[in-house]
Amino acid sequence: MGIDKESEIAANLQIGPTSLGMVRIYVEAEGVDLPLDFDPEEAEEIAEELRAAAEAARAMADGGARGKPRKR
Repeated sequence: MGIDKESEIAANLQIGPTSLGMVRIYVEAEGVDLPLDFDPEEAEEIAEELRAAAEAARAMADGGARGKPRKR
């Protein structure tokens, strides 16, 4: 599955600090428990990537990439 493919998979996402000073992103879905630990600097880089992706997605939803008005 690629980044731009729709999916019917539902998952829970939890994010928080660990007792060892790491940042954990925990993904839970049917048959999957995936703890991902990052040092604080890596977590900040991920946060920046998330913000950039959200900004790009918002621009596309607002018609920036295709010139179409956003449906409300």
